[in-house]
Amino acid sequence: MTLRRLVPVTAVMFTLGLAGCTTNPYTGQQEASRTAIGAGIGAVAGAILGNNLGKPGRNTALAATLGAIAGGSVGYYMDRQQAELRQQLQGTGVSVTRSGNNIILNMPGDITFATNQYQIASHFYPVLNSVVKVLLHYPKTAVDVAGYTDSTGTAAYNQQLSVKRAQSVADYLVAQGVQAQRLQAVGYGEANPIASNATAQGRAMNRRVTITLVPITQPPQG
Repeated sequence: MTLRRLVPVTAVMFTLGLAGCTTNPYTGQQEASRTAIGAGIGAVAGAILGNNLGKPGRNTALAATLGAIAGGSVGYYMDRQQAELRQQLQGTGVSVTRSGNNIILNMPGDITFATNQYQIASHFYPVLNSVVKVLLHYPKTAVDVAGYTDSTGTAAYNQQLSVKRAQSVADYLVAQGVQAQRLQAVGYGEANPIASNATAQGRAMNRRVTITLVPITQPPQG
């Protein structure tokens, strides 16, 4: 599988301080509201998709080989997929958010990898297996894996680490049966933070891998 590195897009800034506290439905823990966090993740994912990952050429190529979702069925198809992902990932620490018809899975780095490592932590394999189960059930989605770090360390090191972490997740998904042509792995280093790097909590949130599921739709005619 060939890794494609994309040019980072402008970071999306949003405020967590006004969000208050709530109970995370995936972990059961009290924490900052995920509404703001999810909005930030979705905005970042949307910017990335608009920049590169959602190009019509890719959609057309995937539609030709994997089939496409009819226009009026896209929302329903993604709704069902989102519901199954929420069920499979409840209590795992992975959040499921929505940006239009795209589904974003946010995987915090502290539960996915050891510090400064890119090998997937063994305890996280069952979580990824749950994702695989849903991906195999819904084959008409492109799967974009993106790695991010906090701002600690050099930009060059962070870029390399984010690429390797994204590739590790993508390679594991392929090894479990997800079709390689559906996947694209990218690393953004310390770009696109979803929280402030000035605090330990913010840095922990920025160390993450996201999986964005993009519906493969029928190419326009003409």
